[in-house]
Parts: sequence; structure tokens; C-alpha cells
Amino acid sequence: MALYNRVDGRLLKEKMRSTLEKRVTISFYKYHHITNPQEFRDQLYREFDALGVLGRIYIATEGVNAQISVPEHNFNTFKTRLYSVDWLNNVRLNIAVDDNGKSFFKLKILVRKKIVADGLDDSSFDVTDSGTHVDAATFNKLAEDPNTIIIDMRNHYESEVGHFKGAICPDVDTFREELQVAEDLMRDQKDKNLLMYCTGGIRCEKASAWMKHIGFKNVFQLNGGIIKYAQEVKDQGIENKFIGKNFVFDERLGERITEDIIAVCHQCGKPCDDHTNCKNDGCHLLFIQCTECAEKYNNCCSDACKDILELPEEQQRELRKGINKGRQVFKKGRSEHIRSHES
Repeated sequence: MALYNRVDGRLLKEKMRSTLEKRVTISFYKYHHITNPQEFRDQLYREFDALGVLGRIYIATEGVNAQISVPEHNFNTFKTRLYSVDWLNNVRLNIAVDDNGKSFFKLKILVRKKIVADGLDDSSFDVTDSGTHVDAATFNKLAEDPNTIIIDMRNHYESEVGHFKGAICPDVDTFREELQVAEDLMRDQKDKNLLMYCTGGIRCEKASAWMKHIGFKNVFQLNGGIIKYAQEVKDQGIENKFIGKNFVFDERLGERITEDIIAVCHQCGKPCDDHTNCKNDGCHLLFIQCTECAEKYNNCCSDACKDILELPEEQQRELRKGINKGRQVFKKGRSEHIRSHES
């Protein structure tokens, strides 16, 4: 069997959006030494593809990092298969908080050097000596301690739409930058409680180990990240200190945690926290856009991209030939075309 899905992504997206199949969106990760990542990758692809699993999985010699969706009727079989791998037995599965089953449209499993790009030399410290994992109730208690500093270990566009009350949200584009900011910020406060959080916990796993390695005394991390926290506060009926949306790296681009809207449309300034990607295939800028601006700009980030979208497809392809945009993210003052309401 083919170990890659070669079907046109646009067709797969349309199929995903139109299906009535119920799916469960989950994420999981595990740091573990994998001797042959490619062999493990191929084995996982065969088993997951047969179960109808969709999503994105990164595998490296240091472990696995997965964000996927599973057909509801195959969920128990999926868990049995996953847990049959000895080092993944009973690994925590973070189940999405606000899930419409439309999170992924194809299965993509990639072998990488690292499961999270952090810029660290893992041989220089013990990556398994991570911070103290805390649940929602303990997180809330620590958050109320004046000796605690809360740091959001995510990128600026994630914290822009949702974050914990009182958290420091660095204006950074990458996790690598985030680590340096956290280190600089806490340099003279090593006796404070350092309380870290991220989406599902994987970034804090490495970050907390690094902060302990460089001398920080009291390092804590939110177990299961924002996803697990949201479920625990709901189940336990305790105060929810997170406000807004939790940004997610799939087709949903966010899951609603509270009804608070703390961000604004990047084009008109109206309260809005709906991320989208510019419809122009030569741009795909990630930005926040309200429904009115989506209609005005035809789901594009600017008049320039709107004009390109109106050209024949052949001409559009010619314009973007040889251009690899990568992941482009809006940031005030950085975008080439979009002009925010504050510009």
C-alpha cells in the first residue's frame, strides 16, 4: 500500500467539510528514544490509515507529537492499537474542547529531527527532568500566590485570542524565541514560582526541564495544557482563569473556552477572534478577520490578494511559481499588504 496520501488537498478538504461522519479530535505526545523513526513512522501510517485516522504526526529519535482526528466508531480500536505500543501505553490523550469533527482532512506522518523545534542541545541537559505537573485546581492556587509568575509558552498569535488572567504573553513568533524570553525575564527571579502553560503540554515539557537546568528552583507546568485545564474546571465546577479562545493548529484554528472576545479584526478593529488564512494561494497569511471583512475582501487579507484571486487560475499559478511562503503570520507593522485598523 502507498504510505502517503497523494489526493489533491482541495478535494480532501471538500470531502471532510461535507461528510456527516462523527470524529473525535485528540492530541498526544511522548518523549522516548526511537531507534528507527522511519520504520516506526511507516508502521504507524499503515495502522492509522486503516482506521481512518486523519491529522499530523511528527516522529523523531526523541519521540512523537500528534494532532489527529479519529472516526468515533473506531475510537476504542484506535486506543487499543496505540496502547499496544509499550512506551505509549496509557499515554494521555487530550480530547478537543470545542470539536466539530472537521479538524483534519488527510493523514500526514513526518520524520523530523525534533518533535518540537526548540533550538536546544538535548545532550547538554536532562530533558526528562521536567517541572512539577499541576492540575487545574493547583494551577489556580499557584496563580493566586503573589510569589508566582505565569508565562504563556505559546506564540503571539495564539495568546492574542486567549490566555490566562495575569499571564505574561511574550510577543514572539517561535517557541525558540519564547524560551529565550522566559530565561531573560526570570533571570533575577529564580526563587519565584515559575508557572508555565501551553496548548497541550508538550512545549512546557521541554521548557520546564531547560529552566530547571539553568537554575530555576520552583518550576511548574500545567498538566495537559489549556485543553486539559478547560475540561477539568468544567468537570470540577471550579473557577476558569483562562479567557477567550485556545488557538489550535488544525482546520478549526481555535476552540472556544469562554465567550470573552479579547482580540479584534486585523482589518477593521471590530471585536473578533476568528483566525483565517488568506484565500489567495500565493499568500495564505494567517490573520484575524470578521465576517464583514471576509465578505468585503473575499476572504483575503488585502485588496491586492483579492485582485489576484479574481484572475484566471492559470495566471494565479504563474504569479506564485517558485515562491515558497511557508507559514506567514500577521503581526502589526510586519505584513506587506494588510493594514490593520491601527495603521
